[in-house]
Amino acid sequence: MYAQFFGSYLLSKNIVTPKQLTEAISHLSEAHIKLGTLAMHKGYMTAEEVNEVCFLQTREDKHFGQIALERNYLFEDQLNELLNTQSPDYLLLGQNLVDMGAITNNQLEELLLGYRDENQLNSDMEANELPEESMQLVDKFFEQTGRPLPKNILIYMNLLFNNLVRFIGSDFTPLTPVFTNSYDTNFCITQQIKGFLPLLTALDMEPETAITFASRYAKMEFDEFNEYVKASLEDFINLHNGLFSVNMSNTYSKEAELDPPGPTDEDTLELSDDAFVVPIIYPFGTIYFAISGTGDASIDEDSEESQE
Repeated sequence: MYAQFFGSYLLSKNIVTPKQLTEAISHLSEAHIKLGTLAMHKGYMTAEEVNEVCFLQTREDKHFGQIALERNYLFEDQLNELLNTQSPDYLLLGQNLVDMGAITNNQLEELLLGYRDENQLNSDMEANELPEESMQLVDKFFEQTGRPLPKNILIYMNLLFNNLVRFIGSDFTPLTPVFTNSYDTNFCITQQIKGFLPLLTALDMEPETAITFASRYAKMEFDEFNEYVKASLEDFINLHNGLFSVNMSNTYSKEAELDPPGPTDEDTLELSDDAFVVPIIYPFGTIYFAISGTGDASIDEDSEESQE
């Protein structure tokens, strides 16, 4: 997720405008080749194996390479070779901005050094991003607001960004979170998480944005805002919250239940005092993710260690 948060870094420094950043991000998919595609090109995996790994990612919070190793579809040296073939997305993003004339090469050099230093990145981390490293990026992203997240919500948001990459596309940038106790909705899907961590979660966007979001998620082409689009948004938030619940159970022995997701009729969501909304820019529009009830429960390190 280095590219996504490099974009946020550039915005926070007032280096580029949201419009310039969105345009640069929109070209990332043209340059970024997915790991599964590279594996098929090299003859390391078949299409059926790639499809299976992609399906398993809807059931497990794991990177493509991790699942491929566990299934013996790739060897460690093959995975490392493929990862080293991929250029870090944030370098491609920087190059796109240079090509657009938004920044110069000299500026890019300084920005890359600053970004790497601020996030303590090195070449090994860039080639093979680990879960704890993406968590660190998300943590720093929220720290800049002056309101760092408790660990349970940090885990939740890290998973959300990863799931957006996996199921919608990596061509996004999160904007500065807004802490608020109310939110005016567009088309909004909500889902309640119950149990050790009571949360109200909400996914909101304009109907036109929802059409493309749903098309990407369902891998079908929708051309109008209809029940299939609504169902796709419901399925995404349910998938994400389900993976979060499984993670909490497996890692911390914390159990949660999910209410069925559904659209809200409320023009304004009333949220808790510690709630926040994260705007996330895609080339096709902005989506908004809200979480309410973030201070109601916490997890501790002892429960994690007991599972190891």
